Amino acid sequence: MTGTAERIKKLTDAIVRINPLQRAFIEESLIDVRDHELRDLDAYIRFAESAGIESDYLAESYDLIVKDTLREQMYFQRHGCYRYSTFDEVAGSVYFNEEYMRKYMHGLAITAYLWPNHRALHRYFIDVIPTDKDGRYLEIGPGHGVFMMCAMRKTAFSRFEGVDISPTSVEMTRSLLGSGLFGDFASWEIIEQDFFASDMEDGGYSAVVMGEVLEHVEDPGQFLRQINTVATDDAFIFITTPINAPAIDHIYLFDSVESIEALVSDAGLTVRDSLLVPYPGLSVEESTAQKLPVNVAMVLGK
Repeated sequence: MTGTAERIKKLTDAIVRINPLQRAFIEESLIDVRDHELRDLDAYIRFAESAGIESDYLAESYDLIVKDTLREQMYFQRHGCYRYSTFDEVAGSVYFNEEYMRKYMHGLAITAYLWPNHRALHRYFIDVIPTDKDGRYLEIGPGHGVFMMCAMRKTAFSRFEGVDISPTSVEMTRSLLGSGLFGDFASWEIIEQDFFASDMEDGGYSAVVMGEVLEHVEDPGQFLRQINTVATDDAFIFITTPINAPAIDHIYLFDSVESIEALVSDAGLTVRDSLLVPYPGLSVEESTAQKLPVNVAMVLGK
């Protein structure tokens, strides 16, 4: 574990050099990180190193997420709405901006291990995804590829497919899955395409996963209805989305759990299980009343 500990310390030290205010947060957060999560974070650092990316760059990527989020939170608290509300307002500066998107994805991948709320969503996904289900697995917006990698390691699906609009995300996910650092994976494909433009078979997927996508689109109900269309009748459907959680590319504001549940119901789906992660130190009700972030994960069914 020595090499693992050294690489993680090198990364966290680099983060603290850039942003000293992160020191106490990271030290406290690392107490709860499990050994297998440390190994995966180490594997991610080695994956980046294999592409010539050093700890300083990863630290800058993480700090980009921290500072962008803080700036958008301040805007949200002042105005009561997200800064942007249409896809066109953010697409060019985020999804199709290779330099920004690469840092954005690396930063988000690191938060999957260092942020307790993101870690909770990750753990929940691993706990609830079925291990013995066959058929095709579809992930909409795999982003950095960490969730898809976990599904490929743990499950028995015969084929894994991902669709993403960002060429940078597609390239990064392909690289991560093909790196060999997280496992040797077969029968997978990542496509650069709009979810609605893709040629997907109705009722063709035994699992449909969509993490942190609904808040990025103008009509999240349309995405849920399309999931209903492509999923088998007994499919495992997993989504995550936040409430009152501003970010540079969040354009659809969910202000309550009920607002998410209403869209799910309107799409002909039902909530079978869920995890709500409120703002630290507060209940879900208190977080919602104070317009503070709540992370939501749901297992859906038809």
